[in-house]
Amino acid sequence: MRINEEINNNEIRLVDTDGTMLGIVPVSEALKLASDKDLDLVEISPNAVPPVCKIIDYNKNIYEQAKKEKEAKKNQKTVTLKEVRISAGIGDHDLEVKSKNAQKFLLQGNKIKVSLRFKGRQQKYATDGLEVFSRFAESVKEVGVVEKNATLEGRIMTMIIGPKNI
Repeated sequence: MRINEEINNNEIRLVDTDGTMLGIVPVSEALKLASDKDLDLVEISPNAVPPVCKIIDYNKNIYEQAKKEKEAKKNQKTVTLKEVRISAGIGDHDLEVKSKNAQKFLLQGNKIKVSLRFKGRQQKYATDGLEVFSRFAESVKEVGVVEKNATLEGRIMTMIIGPKNI
C-alpha cells in the first residue's frame, strides 16, 4: 500500500475517516485534508480508475490487521496424523491397548495412520493383516471412521482413520 507522498496519481477518489465518499479530488487537496486531521492518506484500491484512497491512521490500521491475522491463526485448527503400529500376529489384549490409544488420539481431533509391517514369510498371508485391520477398525468405530481402506504397498499395509464428526 502506498501512503501520503508515495501516491503519484493526479486525481483520486477520496473516502473520509467515517466512510463517506468525498468524490474525486486532486492528490494535493487530499494530502492537505489528511494532514489537517493528523492522519495519513492511504491508497486502498490502486487498480481502480481513479485509485481509491482513504484518510486513516496508517499505524493503527497495520496494528489492527496484524491483530486480526493473529486471531485467525489462533482459531485455526490443525489436524495431525498420529501413527499406530501393529503386527500381523498381535494378541487380543495388545490390540485393545493400541485401540485405546487410537481412541484417545481420535477424541483429540487427530487422524490415525494404522500401519502393519509384514516380516519374512508373513507377506504370503496378507489376509491375516486385513483381518487384524478390520478388528482394529471395529474397536474404534464409535469415535472414528475409516477414511482410507487398507492398502498394501510393498511389505507395509496402511489404513487411515479420521475422527467421527459428532
